[in-house]
Amino acid sequence: MKAMTRRSALGMLAGWAGAATFVAAAGAELRMASFLAEVTPPLGHPLMGGGIAPAARIDDPLWVHGLILHGVGKPIVLAAVDWCEIRNDAYSRWRSELAEAAQTDAERVLVTALHQHDAPIADLAAEKMLRDHGAKGSICNPEFHEEAVQRVKRAIRAAASKLEPVTHLGLGQARVEGIASNRRYLGADGKPRFDRTSATRDESVRAQPEGTIDPYLKTLSFWNVDRPLAALSCYATHPMSYYGKGGVSADFVGLARQRRQADMPQVRQVYASGCSGNVTAGKFNDGNPANRPVLAEKLYQGMCKAWEATKRQPLERIQFRAARLRLRPREGMGFSPAELKERLVNDPKPFHQCLAALGLSWRHQCDSGRTIDVPCLDFGPAKLLLLPAESYVEYQLMAQEMLPRDFVMVMGYGECAPGYIPIERAFTEGDSNLRDWCWVAPGCEQAMRSAIQGALGVR
Repeated sequence: MKAMTRRSALGMLAGWAGAATFVAAAGAELRMASFLAEVTPPLGHPLMGGGIAPAARIDDPLWVHGLILHGVGKPIVLAAVDWCEIRNDAYSRWRSELAEAAQTDAERVLVTALHQHDAPIADLAAEKMLRDHGAKGSICNPEFHEEAVQRVKRAIRAAASKLEPVTHLGLGQARVEGIASNRRYLGADGKPRFDRTSATRDESVRAQPEGTIDPYLKTLSFWNVDRPLAALSCYATHPMSYYGKGGVSADFVGLARQRRQADMPQVRQVYASGCSGNVTAGKFNDGNPANRPVLAEKLYQGMCKAWEATKRQPLERIQFRAARLRLRPREGMGFSPAELKERLVNDPKPFHQCLAALGLSWRHQCDSGRTIDVPCLDFGPAKLLLLPAESYVEYQLMAQEMLPRDFVMVMGYGECAPGYIPIERAFTEGDSNLRDWCWVAPGCEQAMRSAIQGALGVR
């Protein structure tokens, strides 16, 4: 075996497998089209991967809002899905089918889930395991999943005839008040606690400081000279006011997006959740259903202010990069393949069976050597980055700190298979959220940092 260079060895230790793609277009004409497709599950469909009551009614429909960009080599597709998560082979299916519709490569398809909990999780391999072993738990309906993918595929094909020139880019941001708070806060004993959930009823917990968040909503808009075509907004928080009672909903982020669309019918409004694995509305929300429109109003106002603050500039160059990220599967008590298989087959709680299947599905992907793409669209002064799963907000802040003079928009919930992707401090402090929805091993922070640097083009 040939000796590795120090740089390649460090890259392998960090878990970053290097840059997958680099395509630049300077002075080329960018064209864009938007698309929309409904992906509301049928009644009875599992929600949040079987962790809460299944769909009993449709409070509001679920959608995929998306953009297609031509002029950066092969087309780029961005699809923002009103689902909780898309994982493993299901994520691959979305990317490959949408790529076929847009006549591009799968690695140039950016799929992000918004992570509402009263919405589906898709993991086809995990569902197959459950069915093969006669488990009571169920994560998703594969037939509905395929129907949803094909709806989006048809929408992309229809949009191909509606491409318009993009000459300018708009950059705007605004501070959002009264939504985001970190799960982590200090208890009365001065020790960290992590139980500030999306709906927090303990007034003493809600009284604690917001903690580490990104308070800004960013809006990246695309213009044909002075006419806006589309606006992509992104804010880092779990997008739930209340959930678990069987009411399918895009929640307060969907309501805010709907209002912005009504304000500007000719401008496609796309919303994506930022890195918010450890960020919720718990400081400002006790779970009362009356708070859903209140949170929607706060987010809507942030979107309006970001639009008002938008500064338009000529679009002069575009680059596409993607780093490959390798995250090690979690070991230790409860996470070995044998223990997961035992839970899948024999655990009396259906959701515990689902969790075991999700863990095994991710483990199989890791064992096959599969990596996760971390793509970035580089517009010069603006960068659009997609990170996987429930990345902690510190990764979003990390990306912004790497390029402090640029407008860095970070979307979370890409490939959702790893579950929570915490910073190292969360492991050492005993973050209680990592007990079951985290399938990655400690050491992931360095791997994430390296992949973010590669995707952003930071040396």
